[in-house]
Amino acid sequence: MNAPEAQTKCIVRLLVYHTCVNLPLMVLSYPVFTWMGMSCKLPLPSWKVVAFQIASFLILEDFIFYWGHRILHTKWLYKHIHSVHHEYATPFGLTSEYAHPAEILFLGFATFFGPIITGPHLFTTWLWMIIRVLETVEAHCGYDFPWSLSKIFPLYGGADFHDYHHRLLYTKSGNYASTFTYMDWIFGTDKGYRKLKSLKQGTEVSEEFLVRNMLDETQEDKTS
Repeated sequence: MNAPEAQTKCIVRLLVYHTCVNLPLMVLSYPVFTWMGMSCKLPLPSWKVVAFQIASFLILEDFIFYWGHRILHTKWLYKHIHSVHHEYATPFGLTSEYAHPAEILFLGFATFFGPIITGPHLFTTWLWMIIRVLETVEAHCGYDFPWSLSKIFPLYGGADFHDYHHRLLYTKSGNYASTFTYMDWIFGTDKGYRKLKSLKQGTEVSEEFLVRNMLDETQEDKTS
């Protein structure tokens, strides 16, 4: 649980970031989107076109975000940039966008890449942004709801997957992907998470104890 002071700090910084970083970025990106073919005219695209484009954006964003996020966990970038986002070891919804301005620009590229290269209808772009915001807020909310997509779609990460990433405050925490889990599985960056899940099965030991124990083991490996 975060103290009221920590929550207030997050809200204030988000207001500053959205006003001074996100808003100018959206204004400046409009000419790029229109140049790439984005349309605002009727009729709206068919649901098949919208569904295909949104699915493509999800896959592209997840791939680019994985590598960008993993790069941010290298020692220098983590210390000077990404550690801002990790100030909250117990994240809540608003912390999904709490980050260093450089990180907002760097990882924001993953979200905008799909629409920029395809020039979709404005409706599709808005829908994509809504889905992306809802997904990242859910991943940072700290609650593994029974109706989460992770319970229905095995490849979807969700809050439990990303909460593990925030609880280990060092450069190699794993679980770097934004939406899905297959990138971490392919490159072996979810081994700690899978080990924790396997240890929790059939044991009454608390998750906090297991995470702390795994963190101690990792720190020993780094210093040896």
